[in-house]
Amino acid sequence: MKLSEMKSVLAERDLRLTKSLGQNFLHDQNQLRRIVMAAELGPTDQVLEIGPGLGPLTELLLEKAGAVLALEMDQRLVNFLEQKFAGVNNLKLLRADALDYVKHHRQWRDWKLVANLPYSVASPLLVELATAAEPPQRLTATLQLEVVQRLAADAGSKHYGMLSLLIGLRYQSQGWFKIPATCFFPAPEIDSACITLSRRDPPLLAPARHESFTRIVKRGFSQRRKMMFKLLKQDWPEESLRTAFERVGLAPQMRAEEVSLAQFVRLTDILSP
Repeated sequence: MKLSEMKSVLAERDLRLTKSLGQNFLHDQNQLRRIVMAAELGPTDQVLEIGPGLGPLTELLLEKAGAVLALEMDQRLVNFLEQKFAGVNNLKLLRADALDYVKHHRQWRDWKLVANLPYSVASPLLVELATAAEPPQRLTATLQLEVVQRLAADAGSKHYGMLSLLIGLRYQSQGWFKIPATCFFPAPEIDSACITLSRRDPPLLAPARHESFTRIVKRGFSQRRKMMFKLLKQDWPEESLRTAFERVGLAPQMRAEEVSLAQFVRLTDILSP
């Protein structure tokens, strides 16, 4: 779907886009094809698409994947997509709040996410999928550039933080690329990028310790400028912490932003019951 077609559909149906729903539609065919290529889809793949909009990405996904589940919150767009894809057998279209849906559906092991995510809920959506009982095998998502930089950041970087670690525990980045604002309609005021994340196999931590990892990370970043050792003392005895820090090779004066993913994993292993 070209930009002219997109504008025509919106005008004919008197569809006014809603900023609160993050309705900035990607129309550039080259960028859409890059996203699909990054997802590495095959005829047996099951794909979750969140926020299909007018369906330009959906069209390409249906050509490559065995099945596509598209979640769209705007009933006006659902009506359009039902007409557009009438008779297409490998598409299941649902009107749903995506964040609420993934909170209640936790089995995604054999799925791949491919989506231009609504920016207002992109980070919580990714965290919900990544922390599911059975997370997707691959995430290919268009996001705010700032969020992509956080997902790909290493310890010591200004972008490194809780999101880097909560997603990084389960996924590793396979690369990302910027998408100019002019590729969207209407053009957003912020820069965008598409990142691909593949599920770690084997996992870095036993699933039973994921909750402890999250607790340590959130406490460590609860006051970013404070020393992590002092923050963790709110939840763990000082003697246990001192032993754990020594074993991991962490100085008590270090802040959470200086602690690597591998060190957080080791700390979790030592401090978890």
